[in-house]
Amino acid sequence: MLSRHRLTVEEFHRMWAVGIFKEDDRVELIEGELIDMAPIGSLHAGTVAFLAKQLERAAGDHALVFVQNPVFLAANSEPQPDISLLKPREDFYRIAHPNPGDVLLIIEVADTSPTCDHDIKVPLYARHGISEVWLIDLEGKRLHIFTSPSETGYLECRVLARPSMITPSLLLQCAVDVSALFWEETSA
Repeated sequence: MLSRHRLTVEEFHRMWAVGIFKEDDRVELIEGELIDMAPIGSLHAGTVAFLAKQLERAAGDHALVFVQNPVFLAANSEPQPDISLLKPREDFYRIAHPNPGDVLLIIEVADTSPTCDHDIKVPLYARHGISEVWLIDLEGKRLHIFTSPSETGYLECRVLARPSMITPSLLLQCAVDVSALFWEETSA
C-alpha cells in the first residue's frame, strides 16, 4: 500500500521558508496535498487583469481586490484563487492571509480545462462557506456563478453565455461590467 503524507499549511509555509520551492514555483495546498498549478498563458493573465480592473472600479473602497494570493481555508488548505474580493482591512492582510469570513467573492479563471477548478476547488470553497464563486470557462465562453454553499457543494449555479452587469451577492452596491469578458480579436 502506498502511504501518503498530508501537509498542513504550517508545514507548507516552512517548506517555502527553507527554500524547497523557488519563488516562481506554482503550487497550492488543497486538503493536505500539493497541487501543481498550470502555467499562466496570455489569455488567462489578460482575463484576470480585465476582471481585477472591473472589480476595482465597481467595488471602490467597499472591497479589496486580491489577485492570485493565498486564502487560508483550513489547517490543510490554502488555495490561491485567481481573484478574491475581500472585506476591507486596515492592514491589507499583511498580518495574516484572509480566511473564509473575509471573502466576499472568489473568481477562478480556467483557460484550457475547467475540470480541476470545477471538480476540486469549487466544492472546496463551498465546504468552507465561501458565499459566491465565479468560474470563468474561457474555452466554453461561459461564466458559472455558484451561490448557496453547503457541505456537499453549491446549491445554486447560474451559467451565463453573454454576461453583462453582474452584482456579487455580498456587494449589492457594486455592479461589475463584464460585457467584454470573452474578448475576441477582430481584424481592423
